[in-house]
Amino acid sequence: MQNKKYIPVSGKVFNQEEIDNAIEAAKDCWWTEGKFSKTFENDFKKFLGVKYVSLVNSGSSANLLALACLTSEIFGDKKLKAGDEFITTPVAFPTTVNPGIQYGLKPVFIDACVNTLNIDVKQIEKAISKKTRLIMLAHTLGFSYNLKEILKLVKKYKLWFIEDCCDALGSKYNDKFLGTFGHLATFSFYPAHHITMGEGGAVITNDPLIHKSIRQFRDWGRDCWCGTGEDNTCKNRFKWKLGELPLGYDHKYIYSQIGYNLKLTDFQAAIGVAQLKKLPKFIKQRKTNYKILYDFFKQYEKYFILMKEEKNADNSYFGFPIIVKDNAPFTRNELTEYLENNQIATRNIFAGNLLRHPAYLKLRKNFRIIGSMENADLIMNNAFWLGVWPGIKKQDYNFILKTLQKFLKKYE
Repeated sequence: MQNKKYIPVSGKVFNQEEIDNAIEAAKDCWWTEGKFSKTFENDFKKFLGVKYVSLVNSGSSANLLALACLTSEIFGDKKLKAGDEFITTPVAFPTTVNPGIQYGLKPVFIDACVNTLNIDVKQIEKAISKKTRLIMLAHTLGFSYNLKEILKLVKKYKLWFIEDCCDALGSKYNDKFLGTFGHLATFSFYPAHHITMGEGGAVITNDPLIHKSIRQFRDWGRDCWCGTGEDNTCKNRFKWKLGELPLGYDHKYIYSQIGYNLKLTDFQAAIGVAQLKKLPKFIKQRKTNYKILYDFFKQYEKYFILMKEEKNADNSYFGFPIIVKDNAPFTRNELTEYLENNQIATRNIFAGNLLRHPAYLKLRKNFRIIGSMENADLIMNNAFWLGVWPGIKKQDYNFILKTLQKFLKKYE
C-alpha cells in the first residue's frame, strides 16, 4: 500500500511569477531591502488593514523585535524591563517565549486547553501579579484564542499584548484579521507557512510610537528613520544634538537603542509580493483540506480528541491537529510511525510542553508555573498534526484516508 511519493506536512506553492520577481530583483543589483520590500509592506498593510508593517528576516526575529522594541525609554514607565513578568503557555514554539527570557523577563506559564491547544484563558487573571506587564501568545496552528476575554484583561491591568500570528495568517476573529487586536503582531514567511519568502517575517502595529521603536531596534538601533538608500528625510541630518555627541553629528550614525540588523533582502520580498497575491486562494484551499480530515476523524471520536473552535473565529489553518485519547488501543507514536512508514508526514505540536526540554529545565526555578501542566503533558505525549497546505492534492488525501482506515480497522 506504500505510496510512491512522500506527502510532506507543509511546503511552498509557487509558479513562474515568484521566479520572475526574484530574477528582476537580481538584475536590479540593489539586493538589500528595496522596491519589492516597500511594495510588500504596502500590500500587506492593505490586506490586514493596518498602518505599519516592518519586514524582517524571519518570524523568530519578528518575535524578538516585537518584545525588544517595548524596552525603549520612549515608553517611559510602561517600558518592559528585567524582572517584569509576562503571561505565556508552554505549548508553544520556543521563539514565542525566548525573547522575554533573553531580555530578563520572568515567564508565567499557564496550561493550554486540550481541545484548542491555546492558553486556558480562564486561568490568566488569577496568574496576574503586580509585576505582570505583558501577554505574549501564539494562535496555535492558526486557531484563534478567546480574544474578547484577553482584551478585557489587557485593558483592565494596562498590559502590553503581542499576538504571534506566525501560524495564523488569514485567520479572523469577529471578522477582523488576527494580528490587528494586539499592540503588535508577528508573522512568519518560512516555507511551511501560509505564504513564503524562503525566510522572512513581519512585525505590524497601528501605533506610530511603537513603529518608531520597531524600526530603531530592527535597523542597528539607530535614531535615523531614513529607509534603505535614503538620506536626510528629516531635513535636519547635520543639526541634531543627541547624547554626548557634538552638535551636527551625522544623524545616520546616531544610535538611540541597543539594536540589531534584522532586515531581509529584496530577493525575499520579491517572492513575497507574488505569494501575497495567491494568499486568498491558499486560505480557501487550507480550509477545504482541513474539512476533509475533520470529517474523517469525526467518525473516530472514541479514539481521538478533535479541536474546538472559538465562537466568532474563522480560522486559516496551519495544520490539522489531533490528540490520541489515553484510553485508545494505540499510542500517538504507533500511529505516526505507521503514517511515516507509508510516506505520510506528521509533526508533533511543536515543543509539546516547553518546560520539559533541556534548555528550559535549568531555568525553571526562575519561572512562575501555574498548576500542574497536565494538558501540556497530554499534548506533548498524545498530539500530532497532519498537513493541510495547498500542495496536498485530492488524490493524496484519498491515500491518506485509506491508510488511516487500514490502521484503525485493526481496532474495530
